[in-house]
Amino acid sequence: MIVVVDERELVTEGFHSLFSREGFATASFEPDAFDEWVETAADEELKVVRAFLLGQCAAPEVPARRIRDRSDAPVIALAEQNSLECTLRLFESGVDDVVRKPVHVREILARISAIRRRAQHEDASFVAVGPMRIFADGRDPEIDGEPFPLPRRERRILEYLASNASRRVTKTQIFNAVYGIFDEEVEENVVESHISKLRKKLRSKLGFDPIDSKRYLGYRLIT
Repeated sequence: MIVVVDERELVTEGFHSLFSREGFATASFEPDAFDEWVETAADEELKVVRAFLLGQCAAPEVPARRIRDRSDAPVIALAEQNSLECTLRLFESGVDDVVRKPVHVREILARISAIRRRAQHEDASFVAVGPMRIFADGRDPEIDGEPFPLPRRERRILEYLASNASRRVTKTQIFNAVYGIFDEEVEENVVESHISKLRKKLRSKLGFDPIDSKRYLGYRLIT
């Protein structure tokens, strides 16, 4: 899930639509509401945040500092103007990157992936499972070097499992990461359906099931 902070509802709705097309859920806040949420949100809610995107705010360095008090997720600020003073102030407040608008959401996703790799001291830009490569920037996985197209929800589930390959994740954690913690229109059990379809496709193509599941404990990618 990507959290977008901006004073303009039109902007947050636009990002919601654009990120959804790439298979990423978003949660949107006005600055004041965000300050309250980030201070009171449970740790489990913050763990499913892939990145924070700061748009137009009266003082964007304020939410940036609040984020740094609670989360290590990448923070990217969107700049309306090319201002050295503003850019330096944002970096000092804890922002990881400052991007001049307009910018394509795929570039934002690529920057998020790059920041996460550096933070985790990882050299590889993908997770390998047998002949499969799983990317974290919205691209379809590859099998034997060829793209393996997946519906966006199944692709996002696979990416989430790959990004947490060292531990098991629960159905709730997967749902929150893929659909967002504030989506009340979709039932959590939809995750089981997506994973069932995903496992069937992977088993058919790979010859084995790379997703291990244990009742009550959750799912884990076998790498």
